[in-house]
Amino acid sequence: MSGNLQKAKGFKKSRIGMYVSIAGSLFGAVSTIKRGREAKREGDTLQLIDVAVSAAGIVTGVALLVRELRQLDIDDVLGDD
Repeated sequence: MSGNLQKAKGFKKSRIGMYVSIAGSLFGAVSTIKRGREAKREGDTLQLIDVAVSAAGIVTGVALLVRELRQLDIDDVLGDD
């Protein structure tokens, strides 16, 4: 069982795992946009604030994943001696 857990952790740090994480974040963005439209239509300020905070979290998460992908690319280039 420990081996499977290590494989799962390794997948998350792999290039494919990062792409899956980015896709998941973008899927969450669609939900957040829908919530934002509904909150705006209803004039719910508190809900709009919640949507803004959620959107900021999504943007930050994607930016971190992109940075990790770039770091993997740099490590791949440096490791190809």
